[in-house]
Amino acid sequence: MVLLDPRAERPVHRMAVVQVPRVLPRLVRLPETPAGPGHDYAFMVDIVEEHLDTLFPGLTVLHACSFRVTRDSNLDLVEEASTDLMEALEQELDRRRRGEPVRLEISSGAAPEIVARFLEAFELEIDDVYECDGPVNLGRLMELYRTEDRRELKDAPFLPCVLARWETPDEMFAKLRAEDLLLHHPYESFGTVELFVQHAANDPNVLAIKHTIYRAGETSAIVRSLIAASEARKQVTVVVELKARFDEEANIRWAKRMEHAGIHVVYGIVGLKTHAKATLVVRRDDGGIRHYCHLGSGNYNPTTAKVYTDVGLLTAHEGIGKEVAAMFNMITGYAEAPAMEHLVVAPHAMRDRLLELIRTETQNAAAGKPARIRAKMNAIVDSNVIRALYDASRAGVEIRLCVRGICCLRPGVPGMSDNIRVTSIVGRFLEHSRICWFENAGGEPLIWLSSADWMPRNLDRRVEQAVPILDRNARAKAIEILEASLRDNHKAREILSDGGYGSVPVPPGEEPYDSQESLRQAAARRRGDGSGDQAPESPVEVQTIPESKPEPRRRVSAPRKSPLG
Repeated sequence: MVLLDPRAERPVHRMAVVQVPRVLPRLVRLPETPAGPGHDYAFMVDIVEEHLDTLFPGLTVLHACSFRVTRDSNLDLVEEASTDLMEALEQELDRRRRGEPVRLEISSGAAPEIVARFLEAFELEIDDVYECDGPVNLGRLMELYRTEDRRELKDAPFLPCVLARWETPDEMFAKLRAEDLLLHHPYESFGTVELFVQHAANDPNVLAIKHTIYRAGETSAIVRSLIAASEARKQVTVVVELKARFDEEANIRWAKRMEHAGIHVVYGIVGLKTHAKATLVVRRDDGGIRHYCHLGSGNYNPTTAKVYTDVGLLTAHEGIGKEVAAMFNMITGYAEAPAMEHLVVAPHAMRDRLLELIRTETQNAAAGKPARIRAKMNAIVDSNVIRALYDASRAGVEIRLCVRGICCLRPGVPGMSDNIRVTSIVGRFLEHSRICWFENAGGEPLIWLSSADWMPRNLDRRVEQAVPILDRNARAKAIEILEASLRDNHKAREILSDGGYGSVPVPPGEEPYDSQESLRQAAARRRGDGSGDQAPESPVEVQTIPESKPEPRRRVSAPRKSPLG
């Protein structure tokens, strides 16, 4: 704000900053009135601004505005030079709060003098300034969702169906030896994965458990089971990715707790993030030692498993199990990654295998054989993969992609990507699963589940896994999930050849198809109540995304006239 002391001999403008304590709510419910239903709210910043004269008695408030500074959150960590990675990371986390400013958000109409003062103080450029025609932190509006008990404005809590209710470890392992189980969250309960680890921890025939943690969340039944397994004198190894951005502190707490319980905690390979989602159980069966695995596309996080769509495979396939064991040996023992028949691991082989699969479809199309690629993921950025897809399109490969987030591929460009179509779904649940389909010349299609997007960071700088789905029932289910996403013409938007997005047309005579709603209803039918909206004991309500959008933020591009005159 800009202040003026009217008692001074000559007018001098002074600048002051009022900090609102974080413990105070940013939205304040106003007293109810008989005017009608509903509640009125005021932003705390507006209340403070209205009473600034009481904070500065005797001074005149000429101008006031709200602002927010974003700081660089990257951690300046040199792993090779760190003798204690956890200690070095804790020091960097303390420095993060004092990181270099990178952006200034400020109220629309802020005085140029104030903007100029901030630019000088924070060492920013004019292009780093963003005007906000509203609150400078839109996230504060989530307080409305938490405080308003307006059920008609919210999605009803969703209760997932439970695919497996194994009563004993013996029953569970016998079922997995008979067939694989593909889980689709949040339509199917993440509790099945938690039960898998719990039974493994309690089974006296289990010799060892290995597990990866990327974003486990604040509470984790899986970690509790791993601690119980360690206390039962099983060999437990957990790969904790300490550098998972914004989850570093939570992961450090988990690592310390597990180390205290006797678990062998490792932090992966220097220079690489461990982003693979894998659990390996080594068990003494009647026929000898056998491996049981869970491999997924999502984090072992019980909270996000209720709002992110992810897939996970539970399997006792011995070939896959041995290769998962080899992957863990690579991560925890610095062993070389061996040649693998089933599992594909980044950064050693995933890019080459992916390009090989795309080129095979390209060759099949050129030879007049059936050739199709179907895939669902979060992002496509890698230039080598994009060029390979363009080559495949020119050869006649039919390519359908569902990419929720960043997509650097331009579909529908004549002569380059005519045969590529890309859609994006934004709905009640965040689309996070990663599934790929390659036609394979009309033979048995190759269906893959992966932890990786098609991005350089995933293919080159992270430990990732992709696994083929071999069980016939699991394959059929994966195809249904993929085709449901590609069929969506209600929540989906299509990337146009000019890079814009447009609605997906609904075929004449057909009803719009909402993939998430269809899958939700299917889960409800399997559960038996037909509704899908019955509240569980601890329901997680999901905010409905409003159709209207707030005014866009405007980047400041030139000096403006001061309201101070």
